[in-house]
Amino acid sequence: MHASSHHVIKVARDTLYCCYLGWQLGTLSPAELCPRDSSSASSQTSPLTFKPVTPNGLLWAWSGIPLRIVGVVLSSRFCGQEGSGAMWPGLRTLRRPISSLAARGLVYEKHGEPLQVLRLQNLEVNPPGDYDIRVKMLAAPINPSDINMVQGTYALLPELPAVGGNEGVGVVAEIGNHVTSMRPGDWVIPVDAGLGTWRTEGLYNESSLIRVPSDLPVVGAATLSVNPCTAYRLLSDYEILRPGDSIIQNASNSSVGQVVIQIAASLGITTINIVRDRADLSSLVQRLHDLGADHVITEDHLRKPEMKELFKKCPRPRLALNCVGGKSTTEMLRHLDYGGTMVTYGGMAKQPVTIPVSALIFKNVKLCGFWVTQWKRDRAQNREEVTKMIRDLSDLIRRGKLVTPRSTEWPLQDFAKAMRDAQTPFLSRKQILIM
Repeated sequence: MHASSHHVIKVARDTLYCCYLGWQLGTLSPAELCPRDSSSASSQTSPLTFKPVTPNGLLWAWSGIPLRIVGVVLSSRFCGQEGSGAMWPGLRTLRRPISSLAARGLVYEKHGEPLQVLRLQNLEVNPPGDYDIRVKMLAAPINPSDINMVQGTYALLPELPAVGGNEGVGVVAEIGNHVTSMRPGDWVIPVDAGLGTWRTEGLYNESSLIRVPSDLPVVGAATLSVNPCTAYRLLSDYEILRPGDSIIQNASNSSVGQVVIQIAASLGITTINIVRDRADLSSLVQRLHDLGADHVITEDHLRKPEMKELFKKCPRPRLALNCVGGKSTTEMLRHLDYGGTMVTYGGMAKQPVTIPVSALIFKNVKLCGFWVTQWKRDRAQNREEVTKMIRDLSDLIRRGKLVTPRSTEWPLQDFAKAMRDAQTPFLSRKQILIM
């Protein structure tokens, strides 16, 4: 047989075999299996048409042949065992390279506004090392900290180029030889920040992941490791709170604020919730009440005499949670009980926290800061507290005490629309990228 004919046969076989493996492993979509010519109307009505062109101009075409049948024939004809000398390596040998070709992610090579620097690119996923886990991502949210990281203004900045995203949920696809804490099929979320979750697939060290129950809602699991963990720690670590006690917080309609409301309600703790005035204030107030909020007031209300009437209904708060800064924080601090604690975990107003001297001297208030990433890193060698926290939060979700955040889901390729909505003021919905 002529050499060019041999080449034609080899190209055709190799191409079709790779397509079969990608389809069997779920890493190639029908569109990727059967490329279509957008200029041809007929090609769009025949999704099983496959036409690889060989170097000598010959055309190999299979139209309407079920790919599973083709794949079975090819695998039985050409796929031998490892080291058997078959025409192609066995299916098991080629799982990893084929998977790596299908991975995609949102990559930025320099810092800047997300819409200007993020690009959807193909990613290479290496075979797992002894302690590595290959994860197929299911969903990942867009948080303010994610945007700050892309902008280059966050406290933690990964080496560039980097994949965006700090939070999400995925399913274990493959584990290294020495991995003992997880098995294929387990659901996992990141323990640490900066892992790059805006991708279809990734390779992570075992120590950077933690299992979550696979019966949780996907969006609930994808948004578990940042905001719910922050709210849990804010209510657990600074004051001993008992049923009947009260807390006060600003940014109450934020993701953390809404979780604080729900956890506090489950513990019998009264919440005084501060929000900014807006056109749809009444609907926001009702939504927070539906989550379990006891009192919802605007920032302007903090400075009014009516606050005295409020404290006839509940004790002054021993804990204040600040995510805003500026005047909102100063006014909130005035209502804190003697010896109380104010914890700052965000600065949405991008204004400094101003503390009246009288509050420090005559009220003996304590001021603290909290960053959930550092809290987790401080416990990297002892995961018991982290595991208990995830278990408690998962239990609250199962019992209906912690609801999945209101969200809008976007396919990964529509990330630009998701980024715009994530940065739109007063839009109280979490933007979720679905992989």
